[in-house]
Amino acid sequence: MKAVCWCGTRSVSVEQVPDPTILDPQDMIVKTTLTTVCGSDLHLYGGLVPTTKRGDILGHELVGEVVEVGSEVNRHKKGDRVVVTSVVACGRCWYCRDEQFSLCDNSNPNAGMQEKMFNFATAGIFGYSHLFGGYAGCQAEYVRVPFANTIAFKIPQGMTDEQALACSDILPTGYMGADLCNIRPGDIVAVWGCGPVGLCAIKSAVLLGAAQVIAIDRVPERLMLAAAQTALTLDASKVNVTEALREMTGGRGPDACIDAVGMEAHGTTWIEDAYDRLKQSLMLESDRLGVLRQIIMSCRKGGTAVLMGVYSGFGDKIPMGVAFNKGMTLRMGQQHGPKYVPRLFEHWQRGEIDPAFPFTHRMPLSQAAEAYRMFREKEDGCIKIALRP
Repeated sequence: MKAVCWCGTRSVSVEQVPDPTILDPQDMIVKTTLTTVCGSDLHLYGGLVPTTKRGDILGHELVGEVVEVGSEVNRHKKGDRVVVTSVVACGRCWYCRDEQFSLCDNSNPNAGMQEKMFNFATAGIFGYSHLFGGYAGCQAEYVRVPFANTIAFKIPQGMTDEQALACSDILPTGYMGADLCNIRPGDIVAVWGCGPVGLCAIKSAVLLGAAQVIAIDRVPERLMLAAAQTALTLDASKVNVTEALREMTGGRGPDACIDAVGMEAHGTTWIEDAYDRLKQSLMLESDRLGVLRQIIMSCRKGGTAVLMGVYSGFGDKIPMGVAFNKGMTLRMGQQHGPKYVPRLFEHWQRGEIDPAFPFTHRMPLSQAAEAYRMFREKEDGCIKIALRP
């Protein structure tokens, strides 16, 4: 089969690789009908995740047709259209029973590697380096899906492939970000980053009852899409975001702040940005924390900061004293996909959301290298690219 493989920093190619096979009775094989490139994939593309190896198949978002099932798979059969969550979870451990699926005890075969870094192992993730299990990714013609009863969901009749694909990762990630805010009537929520996850967080915050959402980005096309989701917008390249948020909230600050940017954030000043980029390039820190610092300074006293943009390791100059003395709550994590997919189906069925709204481009899988480049450079108003094998 053909698959998108990592070849080095800022280099991917579509190569011929062996077809996947059933390795466990809980596995199934899915023929990919649609996949995509995620902002998280760009961290691997940029060489920022050191446990990525040459030849690894990338991607963690998948819609397809079941072609083979293991003997213990009872929720799916050959021919079913399914969407598969990006996080691999067993469904039976303590964390899965508590619906904290991305913290699964049993789905990361490289648990020892993670324990050295995190002291505990978390769940595996498709196509997201050997630190997260070394699973072959979803940007391929066929994908082996482990623990299929837990992480694959039959697509409701009438839902398109693009709508279902958004439910694989970006929409549950954005929805979880809004859910972790514990939004109450009258709350104002600020969202940093208007890429696919940020846009989904904006829409989800509105669905969950936010009185107003304020979107922060530097790209005009993304700010326009955020405004289309009823958000007020701030161009971070033109205003002092912290001061603007104080003014927009009567001097108090947002009740909750969502970071949908993560480890490659811009700093609030050129000095801060240069400092983080230099330390990252010298491997003295893995994450640029400009957005996190800004959130801590901007959020109201007693407010909530939610991190849904990916962080990989170590950062510097976090204003923890500010967060402590303001009594802030910090919440974060990889998305708990199996918890949220059924809720998202319900929102779609009630006509409350079109999950496909972030998709702006469609390309064949054979053009994956161009898709990665276009997405990274934000060319042609690119927000989200659907790739079809």
